Amino acid sequence: MTPLTETVLFVFSLVALGYFAGLTGYLKPVSGEGISEFAVNVAMPLLLFQTMVNSDFHGVAPWSLWSAYFAAVAVTWSAGHLVMTRLFGRDARAGIVGGVSSAYSNVVLLGAPFILGIFGTSGFEVLSLLVSIHLPVMMMASIVLFEMFGRHGEESVHPLRVIRNFLRRLFVNPLIIGILAGLAWRFTGAPLPPLTAKVAVVVAALPSGINSYLIAVQFNTGQALASNQMTIATASAVLTTSFWLTVVLHVFG
Repeated sequence: MTPLTETVLFVFSLVALGYFAGLTGYLKPVSGEGISEFAVNVAMPLLLFQTMVNSDFHGVAPWSLWSAYFAAVAVTWSAGHLVMTRLFGRDARAGIVGGVSSAYSNVVLLGAPFILGIFGTSGFEVLSLLVSIHLPVMMMASIVLFEMFGRHGEESVHPLRVIRNFLRRLFVNPLIIGILAGLAWRFTGAPLPPLTAKVAVVVAALPSGINSYLIAVQFNTGQALASNQMTIATASAVLTTSFWLTVVLHVFG
C-alpha cells in the first residue's frame, strides 16, 4: 500500500469512525464539540503560529496562489448559487447558502491532516498561506451577499455596521489570531512552485466543513441543505479528492 493510499484511507476512515461513533451514541454530541473547540481554539492556532514564525514558504508568491484559488472559488460559488435559485427554484437566501456550501472547502479540520499526511510540513506551510485569508474572504463574501440579496425588503444595514461586525468576528477568531501573531515579512514575489499548485488543488477538492452550516444557521435558512451537502460531500470525497490528488501528482510530479 502506497503512502498516498494510506493517507486517504486513514483520514477518511477517521472521519467515518467519528460519524458512526456519534450516530450510535458511543460518543455524545458534547464530546465532538469539545474536540472541535480544542482543535480550532488551541491546537490549530498554535500550529499556524509556529508555521508562520519558522517557515520560509519556499519562495511562494501568495498573490498568484490566492488569485488562482479564489477565482475557482468564485466560479464554484456562482454555480452553486445558480443551481439552487434557477434549477431548484429556491430564494436568494438559500442560493447564498448553496453557493457557500459548494465553495467553502474544509481547509482546517480536514485539510490540515490531509495535507500534512501527503505533502508533509512543506505542504502545510503552503496551506497556511491559504488559511490566512480563506476565512476572512469567505466570511466577508457571505455577509455582503446576504446584505445585498437576502433581506427580502427588511431594513437595510449600513455598510459601516457590516464592516464593523465583520472585523469584530474576524479578529476574535483564534485561527486569525494565530496567523497574525506569527506572520511577519515572509511573503515574496517569487513565481509559483509545483508544491503550491498541488496544495491549492487538493485543498479546493476537499468537501465543505462546518462553516457552511454555521452560516446557514446565522442566516436562518438552508440549514438542512448545508448539513446534507456537507455529509454527502464528505462521503464522496473519498473518491473525488483522491481523483484530484492523483491528477495533480501526475501533472506536477
